[in-house]
Amino acid sequence: MSERYAKKTGRGVAVAVLAAGLLLGLAGCGAEEKPPRDKAATATSAPQKNRGNPQPQSEEPSEPLAVLKGQEGLELAVFSAKRDQGGFVTVSGKLKNSGGDVAIIPAQLGGNETEIIKHGNSLGGATLVDSVGKKRYYVLRDTDGRPLTTTDLSSLAAGAWTNVFMQFPAPPATTSEVSLQLPTFTPATIKLS
Repeated sequence: MSERYAKKTGRGVAVAVLAAGLLLGLAGCGAEEKPPRDKAATATSAPQKNRGNPQPQSEEPSEPLAVLKGQEGLELAVFSAKRDQGGFVTVSGKLKNSGGDVAIIPAQLGGNETEIIKHGNSLGGATLVDSVGKKRYYVLRDTDGRPLTTTDLSSLAAGAWTNVFMQFPAPPATTSEVSLQLPTFTPATIKLS
């Protein structure tokens, strides 16, 4: 066997091994199989879909930071306003119908911006106002113009409630209080955590 033939064969084997390794690597990356789960563990650990009023989570304070009053018995109880690592503030709470009749969620809650309105009924019209810094912060949007807030709100039966959230750009770290404003609701001052 000649030296030249041995070098060519050696290179060919190396290329074949490299190609096989790449193919196996790509095949492994594309497979996102979920490991089999024990049926008993699934029944106890899987979150339950509850169409009714879910129980409050243990991390949620019993007293709201603020309650904004709206039309037709609607109330927004704000339970948290947390600064996130990415420079955002997430406001979470519950929208409740404390009236005696079914309350239709007003379309004005979505604000009047075309980009937000075209994605359905939401809380996209909410703003945070930093009176010390003299700035107003609007609900964030994703790249398709959808507001980063609870959407698909239509109506609430008497006494019913739903969890809601709104995400805003974070005011400076020196700002500890802001006013939450929502169309058709009374504004309220909330503390940022």
